[in-house]
Formats: sequence, structure tokens, C-alpha cells
Amino acid sequence: MLVNKKGLTLTIVFEAESANYGEGMGNITMLKKMSRSDGNVYSYISRQALRYNIVQQSGWDDTPVNGDKGTVQFDPSATILDYPEIDLFGYMKTRSKSEGDTGGADIRSAAARLSNAISLEPFRSDLDFMTNMGLAKRADLQNGIMQSEIHHSYYSYTVSIDLDRIGEDGKISLPPEEKAKRVCTLLETIQFLFRDIKGRRENMAPVFVIGGVFDRKTPYFEGRCTLSKNALNMSRLKEVIESCNDSKENTYVGYLDNSFSNNEEIVEELKAESISAVFSKLQDKVRSYYG
Repeated sequence: MLVNKKGLTLTIVFEAESANYGEGMGNITMLKKMSRSDGNVYSYISRQALRYNIVQQSGWDDTPVNGDKGTVQFDPSATILDYPEIDLFGYMKTRSKSEGDTGGADIRSAAARLSNAISLEPFRSDLDFMTNMGLAKRADLQNGIMQSEIHHSYYSYTVSIDLDRIGEDGKISLPPEEKAKRVCTLLETIQFLFRDIKGRRENMAPVFVIGGVFDRKTPYFEGRCTLSKNALNMSRLKEVIESCNDSKENTYVGYLDNSFSNNEEIVEELKAESISAVFSKLQDKVRSYYG
């Protein structure tokens, strides 16, 4: 197992619309939302939803599960040796006393952690009014009427990876090249992430990324990306970078040109480069870490 313990953290900003719904009320489908002390309401995409799309698009959604213990969980036979999903995102496997031991649970905490993707622009209670008239008219039936909350916004979330824990679980220790492959696959999936919802395919690929591989496993830039009149708040990001030599030396910034109104400031002051260049450098860092 590697002695040099490092963490990879990456904060992503993407642009999308109405990508995660919660419980509805009457004929209204309601977005997942949270309130803040500024008096505004912000929609969000849950970390569980992000995890689902990442696992699916990485081709890792084949880990066996069962419901023998009364709840759906990963099958006890599944290990990180064969299944990257539980290597990166953890597991809990319960054991009953009838199986010849004292019972309990085997737990692996996530080595790759996701935050919620929270909108950077407030929700203003916009509604989409819909009917099924196109189908109803075919058989001279009555329309069904429904409404759905909608919110088009920039969203920000953070992924944090304990590189030294990837491929290590008890007596299991994977080869370095397999560890690197799994982390690089995760990064590639995040680079081109999308989400299918309500007949739409929402592009969740980054328009802005900031992060790197650091000695401290701190999610430095989580909650630090904010917008004001479509301008990215530079002072907060620069303060984080300058506050620690670890982050100052190892931070990469990727940016999709003309996404924000302070375009030149982002490129010049943060030394921003292309999104693909940053992900390529991070993958090189990961491969170098695992030797």
C-alpha cells in the first residue's frame, strides 16, 4: 500500500436544466430545492443522482445485489477485486447471526466522495404547463393537465478522491495500473457526463473546473464557486489558491471559452486552459502517483 497519501479534489461547474425532481404536490412535479439565508431558493442535483449517472456511464453498474436481509444491498460475494463501483463508492454488507457468527456489518466508506450539485443562480418558481392533447385527440379523449417546475442554471459540485485507498480493502491490494485505470475512468466520465430525465438528455460536462492532486485531502474549492451577473467570483478562488502552498503549486484551472462575462479575467488571472487539457494533466498525475 502507498505510504505517500494524497487526495485528488475537483470542483466542477456545468450548465443544465431541471435535472433532479423530488416529491410532487397534486399535478405539480417539484424540483429538489434548498433555502439559504440570503432569502433565495436554489435547486440541486443530489449526490445520489450524480453517483447513479457516473456509475452507469463508467460501465460499473454490474455489481451484484440481493434483498435477502430485507433491504437491497450489495451481495456479500462482491469485492473490490472485480467491481470498481464498490471500490470507489463504498459498500455495506450486513451479516445475520444465523450465518454462524455474531452478525453485524462489513462497511467500506467511499474513497471517492461527491457533493450535491447546487445551482449558482436562484430558483424563481418558473413552471412548465403541459397537456397530453397530442394523444388525447387521437381517441377524442379529455386532456390530462400537469405542471413541472423548471430551472435553467449553472450548477457546481465537488468530487474528492482518497488516492491511497483506491484498490485497498483488507487483504485485497490491486495492481497500481488497475488503480490508475479506475481513477482515470472516473475522471473521463466526469469530463463527458450527461443525465437523461423526462425525455431530455442534459449535458453536465464542465464549463469550468478547478482542482488538482494535493498532499492535504481537503476539498479546497467546494462552495467557493459563485456567480454575480454571470461573472465568476474571482476573489474567493484566488484567495483559496494563495492561502496554501500545496494548492498554489498544484492547482489546475480549465475553462470553456466565453461561458462567463468576465472571460478575460478568468483566462489571465487563473491561467485557465482548456477543459480537456486539465483532465489530461490530472490523469497523468494519477498515473504518476501510482507509479
